[in-house]
Amino acid sequence: MYILNKNIKLTENDDTIVWKYLDLSKFLDMLLAHQLFMSRSDKFEDQYEGTFSEPTYEEIKKIAANNPKFLDYYKSHREKVVISSWHANEYESFAMWQIFTKNNEGLAIQSTIGRLKEALKPEKHYEQYIGEVNYIDYKKDFIPFDDTFFPFLFKRKSFQYEREIRIISDVSKTNLTIDNGLKIEVNLNLLIEKIYIHPKSENWYKKLVIELVEKLGFNFTIEKSDLESDILI
Repeated sequence: MYILNKNIKLTENDDTIVWKYLDLSKFLDMLLAHQLFMSRSDKFEDQYEGTFSEPTYEEIKKIAANNPKFLDYYKSHREKVVISSWHANEYESFAMWQIFTKNNEGLAIQSTIGRLKEALKPEKHYEQYIGEVNYIDYKKDFIPFDDTFFPFLFKRKSFQYEREIRIISDVSKTNLTIDNGLKIEVNLNLLIEKIYIHPKSENWYKKLVIELVEKLGFNFTIEKSDLESDILI
């Protein structure tokens, strides 16, 4: 269940459209398990994920001079934070198709921030938050560290095109062992508003996705990407 945290920035517009671009195998795994995969924060491609900007790090070093465990905590904490990333955009993104899908196959889940909030099922041992990522200059800008989630809600400006919304959880108070990530329970019928098929995919691929979704008992609206619409002249 989504927990409101006043310190975490998030638009109040629940109708804000968000997208998740993924390959067919990951999508089918989601449908079969009725679960959403959340990646361990230190497993992302960006090596700066969950780290601090230079001005913040200088402040932390001063504190750690008399308390070495303070710095050790932040280093190990990345292994206990899990994240599901979504792209905020009114329309499909050609760049996101290119980055997150391969071989002209894959699909995009269209949802909204309101649907994300409603779809998350209560977890007994940890809380789930939703927040917008802030894009900053890591050489100049300060990242607050009075909230343990803050390092995971900031990224370098070079990733600004991602326009990322994150579902984020800290499992450090549990006995869970996290390898690459964690699957969480979700209501997929609430989570998924529509499915878009890769713009470069063949007709057989769309048919395959429709058949698989139907056999698994879902009735999502499935469409071919708008990026491959017929030319009018």
